[in-house]
Amino acid sequence: MGILPQPAAMDFEHAQQLPVGSLTGIGPQSAARLQKIGIHTVQDLLFHLPLRYQDRSRITPIALLQPGDPALVCGEIEFTDGLERGRPSIVCRIRDHSGSLSLRFFHFSVQQSLQLKPGVLLGCFGELRYGYAGPEMVHPEYRIVRSPEQLLDPELRPVYPLTDGLSQSVLRKAVKQAIDLCLTRQDGVTDWLPAELLQRHGYPGLKEALLTLHNPPAAIAAERADNNRPPALRRLAFEELLAHHLALLQGKLRYKNRPSPVFPADEAARRQFVKALPFRLTAAQHRVIAEIENDCGRPQPMLRLVQGDVGSGKTVVAAVAALPALAAGFQVAVMAPTELLAEQHFRNFSNWFAGTATSVQFLTGQMKGKTRQPVLEAIGSGAANIIIGTHALFQDSVQFQRLGLIVIDEQHRFGVNQRLALREKGQPAGLHPHQLIMTATPIPRTLAMLQYSDLDISVIDELPPGRKPVTTSVIPSERRSEVIVRIRHWIAGRRQAYWVCTLIEESEQLECEAAEKTAANLTLALPEARVGLVHGRMKAAEKDRVMQAFKNRECDLLVATTVIEVGVDVPNAGLMIIENPERLGLSQLHQLRGRVGRGDQESYCLLLYLSPLSQLGRQRLAILKESGDGFVIAEKDLELRGPGEVMGTRQTGLMQFKIAELNRDADLLDAVPEAAQLLLARHPESVPALIRRWIGDNHHYAEV
Repeated sequence: MGILPQPAAMDFEHAQQLPVGSLTGIGPQSAARLQKIGIHTVQDLLFHLPLRYQDRSRITPIALLQPGDPALVCGEIEFTDGLERGRPSIVCRIRDHSGSLSLRFFHFSVQQSLQLKPGVLLGCFGELRYGYAGPEMVHPEYRIVRSPEQLLDPELRPVYPLTDGLSQSVLRKAVKQAIDLCLTRQDGVTDWLPAELLQRHGYPGLKEALLTLHNPPAAIAAERADNNRPPALRRLAFEELLAHHLALLQGKLRYKNRPSPVFPADEAARRQFVKALPFRLTAAQHRVIAEIENDCGRPQPMLRLVQGDVGSGKTVVAAVAALPALAAGFQVAVMAPTELLAEQHFRNFSNWFAGTATSVQFLTGQMKGKTRQPVLEAIGSGAANIIIGTHALFQDSVQFQRLGLIVIDEQHRFGVNQRLALREKGQPAGLHPHQLIMTATPIPRTLAMLQYSDLDISVIDELPPGRKPVTTSVIPSERRSEVIVRIRHWIAGRRQAYWVCTLIEESEQLECEAAEKTAANLTLALPEARVGLVHGRMKAAEKDRVMQAFKNRECDLLVATTVIEVGVDVPNAGLMIIENPERLGLSQLHQLRGRVGRGDQESYCLLLYLSPLSQLGRQRLAILKESGDGFVIAEKDLELRGPGEVMGTRQTGLMQFKIAELNRDADLLDAVPEAAQLLLARHPESVPALIRRWIGDNHHYAEV
């Protein structure tokens, strides 16, 4: 247990960085528990805000208590009884002028049971529930009093987020010490937001905001209870969003100041390459290619995100973008999140570059020994020009000779450390590679403003000609037999279909069919159909064999898990059944649906859900049925599931907010870029301080 220095002798800015273990009453055990919820320093305590507040300013008549609502009551004990049956407990009945209430205690002492005797006036705070003997409170806080007035507390009590073994009383005392230490003096905590910014948005100063939220008047507590945001909460959420935005901008500035290779565009080579393709590029693809070539023609590293809906042709854009790098004698690395997608890219790139001198190599973690070694040697010597693979590309054993361009597909599936490791591969030559990031998950505007504000964004907003919208139907699993009949008619017309399962193995808890079991059942139900099976635990060679058979029309019905979400292109497969779609996010369902509709015939997607479907589940599937626009679906997905699920931001290490909630605070984002420019131009000293306060040392993640 630590002993605090006297405030007069302390540097108050330094006080905020003191470890929580230095506070009175916080021993090693409590400090370890606080660290579990992200509280390491005194400053962390200041920014650990209450979830809600307890109002003990009035006594509620027993007859007016509502189940689940915490309340303060006062009554005279009628009797106390010990119950031996089942789990030992004591029950104490109290009565006020309006009715009676039972108090139940499972953890009690002999002294406690002797105190609770008839005629004693007892004040209690707890939540009402209904037990087998009627209304009761279980383990309420209680106090023996002479009069009800003794119970009243004019101040609201904050209720903080906790972890196992940590009590509200310990946390409240620690927060009070932090407040006394850092907020009781005028210079106790530095407000890094300039006065003009606070005035423009009507925000209070930092000290006032923190004091208000930790010790609020009743009106503030009511606003939070109604899910409203008082100005104090809006101000802190805004500051946190601003800090993340500034971290991204600073990361971009640092990266852009580093040297990179210059790749002059070769229009003749590009025209020749594009002319040899078996399809025509859209105007949107040509526009995005020009933007990439312009970036790569500068001595600063490119940081560009290309987003486009499923089927918009991002992969071929990456292939064309590789031409200037290859012409300049540099290597290109293309990283995909799954082996299946990496294999698809390898086949496409191999076909597109077949008539050139470009060597396209493939590398995954599954490749071992004699197969792997020649590929590593080709990469190290520079003989391999384009290297396509999975996370294996950033392993220590992989050494590039001259890495000039990195293409990362479906980037949100990679952790930040993985992407950083690949970028470092290009540095032995002293030049930093250009980065091209691709995603088929359209990014909601609110996330793009924050998560990707460091990137230049290109949008392929045009689908290839001839693509028809996919007709989507929502069907209960009770009509499974009708769906099987539909598949029978479908494959009788020499067309192919997908059946997507959401799990690989049996799980009683989730009640999903396993892919193997589904394939076996469909083989019995459709003896005339050739049924294939693909899932993520199959060996790469076996997966490739099945997928090739499906592409070659040697297989009629492909049963698969979500490994086929991206990259698989079989134009003759125009029917997809997705089982248990309620268990997936909207954007992922849209990705899966994008595997059909790739030919010139009508295509269909059947969402076979498990009854009963919740109201939220119905709402989600209805959105998918009504819209084929990935951007609309992504916005709805953000509203319903939150940013962490939509973009895989749990992996980034940058989007872990302490106070801000994107679903709740999206309206604050519009003002963030302007505020960031104000700080950078007029108050540059505030920028690193804000980043340090809210993000700590994670801001280097902004460089990927």
